[in-house]
Amino acid sequence: MKLDLGLSESEEMLKKTALDFMRRDAPKDVVQALQETDTGCTDEVWETMVGMGWPGIIIPEEYGGAGNPLTGAAVLFEALGTGPLPGPLFSSSILGSMAILEAGTGEQKQRVLSAVARGEEILTLAFTEPEYSWNPKAVQTTATNRNGDYVLDGVKLYTMDAQSASHIIVVARTENGIGLFLVNSVSDGVSIRRLPGYLSGRAFEVKLDSVRVPVSDRLGEGNDAWPALERAIVRSIPVLCAYKVGGCQAVSEMTLEYSRTRVQFGQAIGRFQRVQDMIIEMVNYRDAARWTTYECLWKLDTGKPAAESVHMAKAITSEAYWEICTLAHRVFSGVSYSKDHPASFHTRASRALYHYLGDPAHHRRELARSITGL
Repeated sequence: MKLDLGLSESEEMLKKTALDFMRRDAPKDVVQALQETDTGCTDEVWETMVGMGWPGIIIPEEYGGAGNPLTGAAVLFEALGTGPLPGPLFSSSILGSMAILEAGTGEQKQRVLSAVARGEEILTLAFTEPEYSWNPKAVQTTATNRNGDYVLDGVKLYTMDAQSASHIIVVARTENGIGLFLVNSVSDGVSIRRLPGYLSGRAFEVKLDSVRVPVSDRLGEGNDAWPALERAIVRSIPVLCAYKVGGCQAVSEMTLEYSRTRVQFGQAIGRFQRVQDMIIEMVNYRDAARWTTYECLWKLDTGKPAAESVHMAKAITSEAYWEICTLAHRVFSGVSYSKDHPASFHTRASRALYHYLGDPAHHRRELARSITGL
């Protein structure tokens, strides 16, 4: 078994295109402005991404997408993570699309994914609730079959990018177990509120009060959808990890450059051993995040068993991004705590995404179960 983590020619071109986009269309002032909006995006930025085919990055060509492997999507999101560029691209083009691919019928895939690939519809997944967990047992939102429709009732918390979404994939409990329902975000009974807090990112509360959903918008054929949702999450996680790898890289680079140019006591602070120690720690975290992420992607793209690698990559990248940002603030000191400093952009993202799709403790537990079989 030969492990090859090199990028193909097309992936190198995609990486260059994405980094050029970040320099041209999403410099520091744009990223800062987008962080303060509910959508994390503007029509201009979204149209540019649509023009480059990014909303359909993993959607098969038969549904109008680009049909890239996961590694190709990861290369894109690593570049976007250097900003870090906010917005609904991951929620829609990766997690939402993956849920449709894994759970949807042929008709649903054709109808929904083609619109997502064209940038006409934006998806997000509403899973977690007040009793926060990524375990299906925590799902208390109900979907009751009444007169040929489903009626949804419940509250979803920490739903990313809900204000941007045209459709929300709601995880709800049915008579058969877990069901997935495609809910129009402007349906009667749907209310969306951004959760307060500087470090919460674009996380929203979604309330569902007797929301009627036609049977045709229940994903799949009506059986328990948990296995399909679990596959979608597992395949989406390493792309999110790649986004964090991009953040780790950007913060490491800006901190190293600062250590070379900031002078104290007559010399660059990078000459002080404690600063050197912190930079070495950052490099270790960054490399651990990168290699676990791309090994995981390689396994998924080549059809090799990857469950343990997914859990390891998510645990390591979440902690790496958090710790690198913390170390950067120690090197930069007071200046980096300003909201307009690039390090603060990444700190905000690292905290907001730490628990998303499972925190390190959750993935360590799952890794232990996978290894021990217990």
